[in-house]
Amino acid sequence: MNSEVSWLLCLLAAYGLGSIPAGWLVVKGLRGVDLRQQGSGSTGATNVLRVAGRWPALAVLLVDVGKGTAAILLAKGWGATPWQQLAVGLCALAGHSWPLWLGFRGGKAVATGLGVVLGLAPVVALACLGSFLLVLASVRMVSVASLTAGGLLPLLMVWGTAGSAARLPYTLLAMAATVLVVWRHRGNIKRISMGQEPRLGQKAP
Repeated sequence: MNSEVSWLLCLLAAYGLGSIPAGWLVVKGLRGVDLRQQGSGSTGATNVLRVAGRWPALAVLLVDVGKGTAAILLAKGWGATPWQQLAVGLCALAGHSWPLWLGFRGGKAVATGLGVVLGLAPVVALACLGSFLLVLASVRMVSVASLTAGGLLPLLMVWGTAGSAARLPYTLLAMAATVLVVWRHRGNIKRISMGQEPRLGQKAP
């Protein structure tokens, strides 16, 4: 198999992993309903928490993080360069946000983004997770915590990859992830500005 075909398969695998609709599958199996028609309409763990409860949400969270990490580790195992890893990470994020199987209606890329960063730079991922948890504990709004962690991600990536040849591509990927997270949260941003964003445990309006 030539390198071009292997590279194409790697990108398709990353999209395929990212597009595994864990939240949709769990809620469909447990409640018999389409998660996209419930709560916020997102297929991520936060909406699963609202619709199906804590333990299903935790399972979805772990799968969503894991599929981002798996895509990067697969790419590294195939000898992908940092620039190629950037492309693989973007494919995984695109798969989660716009899964083919669900009519391109998926989640908001936070958990899968964390998984991608975990595969690229574990220290940066842990720092990002720490900022998320601190903000969540303070304001009890997952969206605010996600936007804060997403906003910090490029700065944390610059710090965490100092002296590495991967610094530029990894930072560009972090910037792209930040833009995606903000874009996918534009409805939340509007509700936050209007004082209508639900706190953790509350139902979405």
